[in-house]
Amino acid sequence: MQRPWTRRELIGAAGTLLALGTTAAYGAESPGTRPIKILAISGSPRKGKTTATALGVSLEAARAVDPETIDVELIELAGLKLPLEPALDLPLEPGQRDDFPALAAKLTDPRVAGIIVGSPVYFGDMTSLCKAMFDRWRAFRKDFALSNRVGGALAVGAARNGGQENVLRSIHLAMFGQEMIVVGDGRPTSHSGATLWNNYKDDILKDEPGIATAKNLGRRVAEVARLIRRA
Repeated sequence: MQRPWTRRELIGAAGTLLALGTTAAYGAESPGTRPIKILAISGSPRKGKTTATALGVSLEAARAVDPETIDVELIELAGLKLPLEPALDLPLEPGQRDDFPALAAKLTDPRVAGIIVGSPVYFGDMTSLCKAMFDRWRAFRKDFALSNRVGGALAVGAARNGGQENVLRSIHLAMFGQEMIVVGDGRPTSHSGATLWNNYKDDILKDEPGIATAKNLGRRVAEVARLIRRA
C-alpha cells in the first residue's frame, strides 16, 4: 500500500497545481512556440458586407491574444464556384469551374489551428453558398483532415432574434462531423457564438452588443487553439 502523503508533500503538490493553473489562465507560452493561423470564412454572397466585417472583428480579437505567434486570414466565398458533384462522386461538366481545391488547401494547412465560419441568416438558416462549402467538406472525412481544429460560428440577422442561433447550430453540426473542437463566444457572454443584428443599413459596427460577441468568439477560438497546440 502506498504511504499517505505528508503535509509538506501536499502543500508542495498544491503549489505546483496552482502554478500550472496560473500559467494556463494567463496563456503563458513555452520557449519556441510555433506560430498558428486562425481562418475566418464568410458564407455571404455579398462580398465585403456585414458578415465579412464581423468576421474581421473576430480575427482582430484572435490576433490580439498573441500578435507574435497568431496569424489570421479572412476568406470570402462570394464569387466562388463550389459545385456539388465532387461530393457525390460525380464528374464535373467539361469546363465547369471548381474553386474548392484551392479553399481546401488553405483549410488543411498544418498551421491552421482555428476556423471561424460566418453566415447571414437566410430564411432561418445559413446561406446556400455556406451549405455548399460544408457539403464539399465531405472530402476531409476520408482522413479527418480538420480533426482537432478549433471551430467557432458567427451569424448576422436582419432582426435581433432573427434566426442567428439556428445558423450557429447548423455550422456547429457541420464542424462536429469533422471531429473539430467547437467553442462558443467565451466570457463574459459565453453563449453559442457570435450573433449580430444588421439594423443599420449594413453598418454592423454600430451593433455594439453583437460586436462584443464577435470579439469574444475570436479571442476564445485563439485561446483554445493555443492551448491545444501547446499540449
